Amino acid sequence: MQCLALWAAGQGLAVAESLTVPTPPAAAASAPSTSLKLKGSRVMAAPIKAASRAPGAPKPALVLSAERAEAQLEQQAHAEGAVELRYGALLLRTDKLDYRFVDDLAQAQGQVQVSQGGNVFTGPALQLYLERFEGEFLNPSYFLGATGGSGKAARIRFEGEHRIAVESGNYSSCPVVEGQEPAWQITARSMRIDTDANEGHAEGAKLRFQGVTILAAPALSFPLGSQRKSGLLPPNLFFDNRSGFEYGQPYYWNIAPQRDATFTPFVMTRRGFGLDSEFRYLEPGHRGRINVDLLPHDRVTGSKRWSYKLRNDGELGADWRYSVSTERVSDESYWKDMTRRVESRTYRLLPTDLQVQRQQELAWGQVETYARMQRWQVLQTVDTSTRYLSPFQRSPQIGLRASTAADEAVLDSFRPWGRKARLEGGLELEFNRFDLPGGALTSQAGSTGSRAHLLAHVAAPMGGEAWWLIPRVAVNVAAYSMDEVGPDGRRRMNRSIPSFSLDHGWVLERDTELFGQRLRQSLEPRVLYVNTPYRAQADLPNFDSAPKDFNFDSIYADNPFTGVDRVADLHAVSVGATSRWVNAERGEEVFRFGAVQRFLFRDQRITPEGAPVNQRFSDILLAGSAHLDPRWWADAAVEFNPDTKRSVRSVLRGRYAPGPFKTLSLAYRLARGQSEQIEAAWQWPLWGGPAVPRDRSGSSGSCQGAWYSAGRVQYSLRDRRLTDSVIGAEYDAGCWLLRVGVERLSTGRAEARTQFMIQLELVGLSQLGSNALKVLKDNVPGYRRLSLDRSPSTDSLP
Repeated sequence: MQCLALWAAGQGLAVAESLTVPTPPAAAASAPSTSLKLKGSRVMAAPIKAASRAPGAPKPALVLSAERAEAQLEQQAHAEGAVELRYGALLLRTDKLDYRFVDDLAQAQGQVQVSQGGNVFTGPALQLYLERFEGEFLNPSYFLGATGGSGKAARIRFEGEHRIAVESGNYSSCPVVEGQEPAWQITARSMRIDTDANEGHAEGAKLRFQGVTILAAPALSFPLGSQRKSGLLPPNLFFDNRSGFEYGQPYYWNIAPQRDATFTPFVMTRRGFGLDSEFRYLEPGHRGRINVDLLPHDRVTGSKRWSYKLRNDGELGADWRYSVSTERVSDESYWKDMTRRVESRTYRLLPTDLQVQRQQELAWGQVETYARMQRWQVLQTVDTSTRYLSPFQRSPQIGLRASTAADEAVLDSFRPWGRKARLEGGLELEFNRFDLPGGALTSQAGSTGSRAHLLAHVAAPMGGEAWWLIPRVAVNVAAYSMDEVGPDGRRRMNRSIPSFSLDHGWVLERDTELFGQRLRQSLEPRVLYVNTPYRAQADLPNFDSAPKDFNFDSIYADNPFTGVDRVADLHAVSVGATSRWVNAERGEEVFRFGAVQRFLFRDQRITPEGAPVNQRFSDILLAGSAHLDPRWWADAAVEFNPDTKRSVRSVLRGRYAPGPFKTLSLAYRLARGQSEQIEAAWQWPLWGGPAVPRDRSGSSGSCQGAWYSAGRVQYSLRDRRLTDSVIGAEYDAGCWLLRVGVERLSTGRAEARTQFMIQLELVGLSQLGSNALKVLKDNVPGYRRLSLDRSPSTDSLP
């Protein structure tokens, strides 16, 4: 085998049996002979661009090897048999090659393969100017490394390192089978690809699936990869029992690097034509988006339906920041009929929020100054049994918060058990004007007014590596001014409530074994003492307080209420402990168990339930989790009443995940006297084997089909009916996937919205139809996208 090393810097030619580094004659005697071995690679480092190469700088080395080779100095070279040519990042393999030095032209025949920039081209004949990477390839097949797709063309013209022109070509991510059309493919009369601009242009383009043309366009442009590019996006398809079939065709407008817009005309078979729009911007110091959805005439209601959303935040200077957030809809039934177009997590309560704030870091701590305006749109129902009390609006809310940094010099002389104490504190001063939104129930009338409050605390935390002790003193002061006279004849009232707490805990560890595993066990006891005196609050307004959920976090809090207006007269001690077993090598928690209970020293008169509590011992909270095997995971939380010897609330969950795309979870939830529910969620293969990804050459891969099922079902044992549920099936053919499913959302005690979903994902191209993928990801714990390792596209909306 002969190897030709052509060095552009010296215009020299060396013919040798093995590749060696040329050595200057003067140094040949003293320099040892060094042998270079070529390593096979389809992707080499990016070459230096000709335009950017400094004048006089050496060109990349041209290396030619073959079974038989002959050359004329500075004229031409001819090679046959297993020919391999390397020039920078370019690798060319062929049966026969002629290279002319004068015009830098390589002509190859036979089995020709060109690898450049991760792309592979294969065909019978090639002419290529190496330095400019310009030339022509006849009847080639190609593989694009960025997308994993491949295709064939009648002709490909290389127009530089970053531009390719394709004539009569096709593209698909499905395996190439002679004499058989791919499951899906794009065909085009002509196509130009510019990798430098990250875009492509096609004329006479058609998208065919299973031999049927499903999309066609006389001309279109498209991005290469996930870059932004103006043009049509895949259509949206939806079907539900309230609006019928919906078809939407999005158009994306890349206005500028920091601005874009999407317009989606749509038609609903039951309601008519409409338009969804979104505008996004990212300016210096400001960013946000605006959504406007319009249905000019709803044939079902005979009215105009609309919604708009605004999200914006930015900087005002001098450390001031602002944020604006609003969502509004045309009518009270919009959330039922247009659920997909409502973003608020509380469908029937839509917020408008304007905030400005400033944070300052000082030597002793942090100061935050803020102002806020808050409004609500309340969507009530005709059924009086499902109407609800609306929250109060803040118009405005103005306040200041200050918190100290840990200052160990304050009590520098006090060193309990080897660690000095630190004084920490906080102060909040705030004024609120509370009123009611439109749509509030008449029973709430006359309860509006203003409140000024002060919240302050000071603490002296101390402790060591395995323990802590935190004494804390707090005060809650509030003054009210009501718009109307209250039941006691007053319009102005105030109250002041102090509180003291002492929080103490330990963390003890030891090495142990459990089920044959070497673990580290911890024992973490904790005690919280709280003493808050009673202050009458029955005649005071309640603008923003609500009961906290009774759990492991709230039982260690000094007040079982959120907000400012209600403070419980709690004189109690909470005692509990948690033990954990952790794999010391992996840091993974294997088993955990905890219990806690509160003891009252006196009757509690202000309670979340509204009735005084004289029971000295509270319900016992139990919690645990187990992950003894990588495939199994379980946890449970129980609130147990020791007097009735029954659980008050229970949550039991378990999950089994033996491998990829295999997960099954079960949950049971009980709130005695209120609800009882079971839930099952899963992703599981039904039939067939997993798809085999294609290799980088594009010559292998499998479209072997496999069926999977995924979903989540909730059933109310109390009402004996299904509640919010999703059931879906997925077919994975390797180069394409089909998702179908049905989603049921409750919109009332006797109402539900049922949506049917169908989505086609062409691996390496796009997703068409309704966004079933997002629905499954949001509802199935542990769900994994089947094409995650094969498609560079994202999981966002199509």
